[in-house]
Amino acid sequence: MGRGRVELKRIENKINRQVTFSKRRSGLLKKAYELSVLCDAEVALIIFSSRGKLYEFGSAGGGGITKTLERYQRCSFNPQDNSIERETQSWYQEVTKLKAKFDSLQRTQRHLLGEDLGPLSVKELQNLEKQLEGALALARQRKTQIMLEQMEELRKKERLLGDLNKQLKIKLETEGQSLKAIQGLWGSGAAAGNSNFPLHPSHDSSFPLHPSHDSSMNCEAEPVLEIGYHHFVHAEGSSMPKPMVGHETNFIQGWGVL
Repeated sequence: MGRGRVELKRIENKINRQVTFSKRRSGLLKKAYELSVLCDAEVALIIFSSRGKLYEFGSAGGGGITKTLERYQRCSFNPQDNSIERETQSWYQEVTKLKAKFDSLQRTQRHLLGEDLGPLSVKELQNLEKQLEGALALARQRKTQIMLEQMEELRKKERLLGDLNKQLKIKLETEGQSLKAIQGLWGSGAAAGNSNFPLHPSHDSSFPLHPSHDSSMNCEAEPVLEIGYHHFVHAEGSSMPKPMVGHETNFIQGWGVL
């Protein structure tokens, strides 16, 4: 006796509905898996239960359902202008390539920093070692070149400072010679001035130092005003006092007119 036809409508009994959902969900997931394996098809399956629980299956490798949905969106997008579609696909491919390249560069950077070396094989580690040795050699070469350039710059500065020092030394010697010449001219001029204007009066001056210097003068000697007075002592054998020679006083003793 054959199986009767099942009417497709909502099962009112809650328990029966839940049992049917579990059975048919498992069968659907199994069929999707078999279809993807047997026919090499890209299958994506999404199921939400009445309570909102998610069940999914994707056969697109690492991308899974997301990759399949992106492919679905590209295929279902049918603009009126085919050029826009081609441009969009081109940009999408370019972004995909750039993203893959970026991921590769990030892995390489981590490997150069000594991170995530576990998955690498011996050959890959040897290649990484060669890369590091080459980079180290280039860095040392560049450092040596920079140091040589800095040394050359310092030598140029040293030569410039040496030339400047020589110029300053020559200028200082020239100014010193000029100063000596000026001092010599001042000295000769001062000597000439002293010879033209003597400090001591001559004998033929109209103002003699003392009247007794000119014996031919018959005029009477004029009195001389002197400050202080002479000390007199009695000479031996005489009652007349004589002045004390070599004795002076620092005080004004009196006034005397000779």
